Amino acid sequence: MTIEPSLSDQRLSSGIRGLDEVLSGGFLPGRAYLVRGGPGSGKTTLGMHFLSAAAPEEAPLFITLTEPVPQLQKNAERLGIDVRHIQFLDLSPSPQFFTEVETYDIFSPAEVERAPTARKITETVERLKPQRVFLDAMTQFRYLASDAYQFRQQVLSFLHFLKQQNITLLFTSEASPETPDEDLQFMADGILHLYMMHDVRFLQVTKFRGSGFSGGAHTCKLGATGMQVFPRLLPDAMRERLSIEMISSGVPELDALLHGGIERGTITLLCGPSGVGKTTLGLQFMKEAAGRGERSVVYAFEEETDIILARCEAVNIPARGMTAVGTLQILKIEPLQYTVDEFARLVRRDVQEHGTRLVMIDSIAGYSLSLHGEDLDAQLYALSKYLQHHNVTVLLIVESSEITGNFRVTDGHISYLGDNIIFIRYLEIRGEMRKAIGVLKKRLSDFERTLREIEITSQGIKVGKPLSDLRGILSGTPEWVSERRDDG
Repeated sequence: MTIEPSLSDQRLSSGIRGLDEVLSGGFLPGRAYLVRGGPGSGKTTLGMHFLSAAAPEEAPLFITLTEPVPQLQKNAERLGIDVRHIQFLDLSPSPQFFTEVETYDIFSPAEVERAPTARKITETVERLKPQRVFLDAMTQFRYLASDAYQFRQQVLSFLHFLKQQNITLLFTSEASPETPDEDLQFMADGILHLYMMHDVRFLQVTKFRGSGFSGGAHTCKLGATGMQVFPRLLPDAMRERLSIEMISSGVPELDALLHGGIERGTITLLCGPSGVGKTTLGLQFMKEAAGRGERSVVYAFEEETDIILARCEAVNIPARGMTAVGTLQILKIEPLQYTVDEFARLVRRDVQEHGTRLVMIDSIAGYSLSLHGEDLDAQLYALSKYLQHHNVTVLLIVESSEITGNFRVTDGHISYLGDNIIFIRYLEIRGEMRKAIGVLKKRLSDFERTLREIEITSQGIKVGKPLSDLRGILSGTPEWVSERRDDG
């Protein structure tokens, strides 16, 4: 026996995948939704997507009171939106309206024009029986009403008429300080805001009767394929059962420092100044993951892919072979071309569609450029926790500005995020530049509290014995214990 879903369970796709995610599946049928936004914010494009997602037998209807139909069709064609099965009702002003002189005797222009406008809409709806209607823009009715009360009554009557036909309506408003649209907001079953801030477009849902939705501001883009919406990433309430499996680095001395390695599904900060070897260390963990048949992804915000591959070959990490068999992918990310939500969607797809088990973001400084003024801590927390909840091991490359001298793990305030913190720093010993590696934090197990010398050679990463005879290592200019005794 098949149980038909109730009307409240059914959804109508917006025609935009990301927007459907924000709306928990799409619009509820038989309701009216207001799309707000300034000029050029994408209101008409969103409406076209909504109508184009309908089947031809749904007879989707576009009612335009502003732009003429040929112009709308031409704009849709440029965006690759198929509007051939969409019916249009053109109520926009004709050229004759300007050239012909209309005279009105007893009645006002609004009273004369309101009746034929309403009649055309009613006749078209009754004839076509559409299931979806997009009206652009509802605020034009305001000029056909003698006062605010009459406008409200007309809009309510229109909405009731469409709801009786079980029609789902999207309508736009052209609000301004002189003509606000609070009355339309009260009458709508849902409200979608389109706006721009810091040169980034956003979509935000503030009302959605009868359903939950994803709150907050979600970035969107208008491009050659129309509108794209990138839902804001939130850590899942449900999470996979975490495994306490230890992931080896493949370097015995480094594993000894970590008491076996790093735990699967944890977040590890790899910290240090520029050129110290943080990225190479992260790729060493990925080399071992490839040996287990696991897939890893590097999101490179700074270096080009070819440079990373060449560096890997120089230190005995077979990155080209790993990419050829699909156990490694290196993606160059241009931060100024990505919004933080767009990047989060890219990561989600890698995890959900390709089964990625190890992710490295190189680096946090590059990632922060994609924020466009948003809070780094909140966005990085959401992304890292999402990955962790899916049992993905996360490596975050964190660059510190101090080469030697005062020891600082990070220049920001993200150290709380790391389950593990591994740092590499430069040392000056007898006029020679060398490097030391240490562990500052390991949440799930103990670790070795000594520091060890680390070298990156053509044979790979080499980690030495604990530097137990040196003091002042974290200062960057350590001294041998024996030398200090001789001086005494």
